[in-house]
Amino acid sequence: MTGLRFITAGESHGRGLVSIVEGMVAGLPLDEASIDRDLKRRQGGYGRGPRMSIEQDHAEILSGVRHGLTMGSPISLLIWNKDWDNWKDTMAVGKPEKRPERITRPRPGHADLAGAFKYGLRDIRPVLERSSARETAARVACGAVARRFLKEFGIEVRSHTVLIGNVPVRKVNWDEVEASPVRAGDVDAVGPMMAAIDGAREAGDTLGGEFEVVVTGVPVGLGSYVQWDRRLDGRLAQAVMSIPSVKSVHIGAGMLLGSYSGTETHDIILKGHEGFPWRRATNRAGGIEGGVSNGEPIHVWAVVKPVPTTRKPLTTVDLATGAEVEAHYERSDICIVPAAGVIAEAMTAFVLAAAMLEKFGGDHIIETRESFSRFLKTVKLWKADEA
Repeated sequence: MTGLRFITAGESHGRGLVSIVEGMVAGLPLDEASIDRDLKRRQGGYGRGPRMSIEQDHAEILSGVRHGLTMGSPISLLIWNKDWDNWKDTMAVGKPEKRPERITRPRPGHADLAGAFKYGLRDIRPVLERSSARETAARVACGAVARRFLKEFGIEVRSHTVLIGNVPVRKVNWDEVEASPVRAGDVDAVGPMMAAIDGAREAGDTLGGEFEVVVTGVPVGLGSYVQWDRRLDGRLAQAVMSIPSVKSVHIGAGMLLGSYSGTETHDIILKGHEGFPWRRATNRAGGIEGGVSNGEPIHVWAVVKPVPTTRKPLTTVDLATGAEVEAHYERSDICIVPAAGVIAEAMTAFVLAAAMLEKFGGDHIIETRESFSRFLKTVKLWKADEA
């Protein structure tokens, strides 16, 4: 028995990307337009490369949905790569008449070197194709399915850019995030962030930064402390860390807490109001304690390293000759921080959707909603002297 999960297939310049979502309940309203909205958000952001002007990502639902409702069977999604027309020979499935030139100069910071040795490849092209961030388009499509499920329970997942280069946001106005070219909710930071990206582009370099994912409406009780792999914060950290170029993930105040005392750190519990038995004075835990959601908003922060493919190549070693050479250059982005936040929304949504189904079960959305409603009533009626 397995819970909600997804897998993806496809290469960056292959014919397309395929994903399969398994374990979603029946009866959930789902259409292609809702998936495409997130795909479009992923493609945006100042600093993206020329590939984004070629692709207009659209997810075709091939199975698992009938008359606008999920059927409980696997949902398969297909995103065609429009750039395939320019790569038919290089990425041909059959043996080509003329062998394409091999790539033997691994790029520092990419999977090129380790991947070539792991799979015994003399040509880095297969590694480059599958490890490319292009694969995250398929993830975002799967995350959109999970987002639609969470919507049934009033759970909202959103993100914003916190830092690009050395330019931080000082405040967050959520109404401005999606209209911002860098997905930052601080209008005073947008111009300097764009200028920093322009400077990196002119220098043949790239920039990294940081984003935050915020989830509201999360009920208490998702995840578990009884086994390591059921802890919700660990699952979220793994999911977000799996995004290409993400090198650090923390929950809530995270890395800042190491220099504080316990009395300065932990969120005191106060008497509740409006029928709820408790409330918190602060949320430094980021909505998760002991691997379990505690009813507060979940905050996930992640650091994105600069894109490894730079127009000013770094030094590497040619795998064919052993000589020190300049690394291979392939069309790439200057900054992916805005897009990375959207991808992290998808991964976060999927983890939470899986945790919701583990907690509340059901094969049809009606069953899940009924179980969820019963649980909320028990939480609101809970009394300490009845424990």
